[in-house]
Amino acid sequence: MAQPASASNLEQGRKLAQLYCARCHSVDRAGPSPLAMAPPFRVLHTRYPIDSLQEALAEGIVTGHPSMPQFRFEPDQIGNLLLFLKSLE
Repeated sequence: MAQPASASNLEQGRKLAQLYCARCHSVDRAGPSPLAMAPPFRVLHTRYPIDSLQEALAEGIVTGHPSMPQFRFEPDQIGNLLLFLKSLE
């Protein structure tokens, strides 16, 4: 049985975003992304259903541009990161 989401899970998701994503994506609620082609996380849900990112995060996100590195996360990290992304909607 899955554990209910908590403030701790949300904070862990925010920390993952800061650690792995903030170099290119704005992970805050305001401001542009450091890399112009990288969408701010606060608008990501307008481009992709957030839940659809679960499989890509588990298998390794690969994009069509060389600027984005490939990432692969553990299941608990994926849940926390998705929880954080949903909190920005």
